[in-house]
Amino acid sequence: MPRVARRRVLLACMVAGAAISGAPSLTGAQGTGAAEQRLRQQQDELDKLRKERADLESKMDALQRSARTLADEVNNLEEQRKATARLVVALDRQLETINTEVIKAGAGLGNAERELLTKRSALQRRMVKIYKRGSLYDVEAMLSAQSFAGLVARYKYLHDLALHDRSLVRRVEGLRDQIISQRLLLVRLQDEVARNRTEKDREARRLAELESRRQRSLTTVQRSAAQTRERLTQLSRDEAKVASVIASLETLRRRAEMSPNARPAAPSSLRTSDLGKLDWPVDGSILYRFGRVVNPNNTTTRWNGIGIGAAVGTAVKSIAAGEVVLADNVGTYGPTVIVQHGGGDYSVYGSLARIDVRKGQQIPKAQMIGTVGATDPDLPPHLHFEIRPKGRSVDPLEWLRGQR
Repeated sequence: MPRVARRRVLLACMVAGAAISGAPSLTGAQGTGAAEQRLRQQQDELDKLRKERADLESKMDALQRSARTLADEVNNLEEQRKATARLVVALDRQLETINTEVIKAGAGLGNAERELLTKRSALQRRMVKIYKRGSLYDVEAMLSAQSFAGLVARYKYLHDLALHDRSLVRRVEGLRDQIISQRLLLVRLQDEVARNRTEKDREARRLAELESRRQRSLTTVQRSAAQTRERLTQLSRDEAKVASVIASLETLRRRAEMSPNARPAAPSSLRTSDLGKLDWPVDGSILYRFGRVVNPNNTTTRWNGIGIGAAVGTAVKSIAAGEVVLADNVGTYGPTVIVQHGGGDYSVYGSLARIDVRKGQQIPKAQMIGTVGATDPDLPPHLHFEIRPKGRSVDPLEWLRGQR
């Protein structure tokens, strides 16, 4: 083959070889991304559980700031306990996943380092050979071909050798990047393991604390329920005692009125025209109202009067003139005064700190009969006040002047 034609074929082959692109390098990015995606999904689950528990804690704060029941607090603590238990289980699953990824990353790092060592050795051998042959070896090999077929065969061999060398270089670079990525992943995973264990220990302590608080609250609820039942029983007995005292007084009054020599009965100082016009026995706010009331622990109390909150020692005055028929301590009522206003009408003043009148004493309207006390441990200082026309308990607010 003429020398000029040979050179033209060589140039055409070199241009064609330069246009051929190599295969992309392999790195550990895909495996690293999959591990991080799994961890991210589990982190999303943990964040969701934390938000659920934070909502429950906010609800508990709201319960504690409002008039709440112990049962609501116990239920809330149980929900918090369940949420925290689920959080601990999720942390266990995350730790298991992280440990699995650490094992995979460690194995991948070891394999990559061993392969890199092998590929580097092969690349070094090729570089030594290329150096020894010189920079014009490929050109000389091409130009020394005796025929066109020999030229093509030599070009194909040299081209394949160049592709192999290029692939080897890319593989070494890819392994180097993969090792860096795997090492960074291992560092992150080890940090995640430490953080996970710290958080799990914190959540385990929180779970133990919630279980302890729940048990204490349950005990409190049970004790409170027993105390409330006992108190309600005592309250019923004391109300029956007050009703019995008034019934006995009514029986005696009627007998006296029916006796042959009885003088005409004095009219009651409480008249129907007084409805909504009587002065309050003490200034204050209403703690509880007449009738059935649901307590914070879900028990029900029937009040035969109203509770008027006032400071201890505040003067308590009679709403109308009458005779003191009882001035004594009456169980849960505490120090109590009952005033008979005539015609079977009575007013009752309970939970006093001090009694300033005596049984049988005639008192005028607005007479100071005692002071406000704090005899009920479940309520702030107040006056328990009842009005009983014809001995029957009615809502005192219907008789008092405007609601305060």
